[in-house]
Amino acid sequence: MSDAEPLLAGVKIARVSTVAFFVETQLKAQLGAVSDAGVELTVIASDETLAFQLPGMRYVSIDIPRKIHPLRDLVALWRLWRFFWREDFDIVHSTTPKAGLLCSIAAFLAGVPIRLHTFTGQPWVGLSGVKHWLSKSSDWLIAKLNTHCYADSPSQRRFIVDSGVACESSIGVIGGGSLAGIDLERFEPDRFTAEECLALRHDLGIPDGAAVLLFVGRFTPDKGIAELLSAYDELVQRGLAASLVLLGPLETDSETFLGALSVQGRAGVKMPGFSPEPERFMAIADLLVLPSYREGFGTVVLEAAAMGVPAIGTAIYGLSDAVEHGSTGLLVPVRDSGALALAMESLLRDADRRRAMGKAAQHRARESFSSSVMSDLLLAQYIHWLEKLRVHKGVKG
Repeated sequence: MSDAEPLLAGVKIARVSTVAFFVETQLKAQLGAVSDAGVELTVIASDETLAFQLPGMRYVSIDIPRKIHPLRDLVALWRLWRFFWREDFDIVHSTTPKAGLLCSIAAFLAGVPIRLHTFTGQPWVGLSGVKHWLSKSSDWLIAKLNTHCYADSPSQRRFIVDSGVACESSIGVIGGGSLAGIDLERFEPDRFTAEECLALRHDLGIPDGAAVLLFVGRFTPDKGIAELLSAYDELVQRGLAASLVLLGPLETDSETFLGALSVQGRAGVKMPGFSPEPERFMAIADLLVLPSYREGFGTVVLEAAAMGVPAIGTAIYGLSDAVEHGSTGLLVPVRDSGALALAMESLLRDADRRRAMGKAAQHRARESFSSSVMSDLLLAQYIHWLEKLRVHKGVKG
């Protein structure tokens, strides 16, 4: 029995994300810890099914549109409000932008006593005009209507406060940051034999002796895919033997975007699609590259770090916490393909420095960002807010 179990047994908690993919790839270990604590756990997302099931957990599908869709948004808001009101949750905890906005309104109107949200990046950073105002206003409303919010990195929290979205007291960071920490048993390089790694390289068509550059994520413009491809082209022109593996789900929007960049069939670029085991690809990677325009933390950086793979990212909030520049990887200016190419080349040509960074990254991930530690800290937050609620009710009574 964990320390949290007697304090959380029977507590009704809803965790809400816009899509099941986010839950499956980011929250599984954390939800397992919440379920193990005796919580009556409900997970809500748009998709009809969830790829996993945990003891004591139920999954409910409520359609939450990713993009602005007034009619579907109103239907989703009504369904969330009705569900929260009927189920009488103690805590509603949302992640992802649209789920956060609709949950903040629905849970407030339904009288849910503890309403929490975790910010994982600000979509409005890359927008302008009316879209920027609407998106930023949505984040402001999320911060205003929830009991408390969390950023998944200290630099993201600072950015949110400095931008006027939330005040200092209304937003915090759990531990050293990251959404849910890293499952160190899963992201363990010794799980994969040399033969298995060699077989994967051959399956991908990676030539013997070629370095492997790995990107993991959704294929959207704000992930810096265009800059990554341009930088990779520079490396090839300079005679470096390297392959670029783009690992992520091929959605309708992403296929259109990648088609415009002429990625399909491009020499040296491998696109295996989505994999539920990104760690298999990290086991053959020399570098993880994530040149995002915006990022809440960059959990994939820590996953790669746990596998002993250093990262090259952009010097933006979030990634500046995930990557220790010069120690666990390198940071380059955002939207700068030339600087990105130079950083990749410098580490690919210096194997000793690259390996030293990989070891430093692995040590940091194991010491500070294990999922078990982060889950315990989250459960402590749930207990904190429940105790504050009980004290408030006691004083009020």
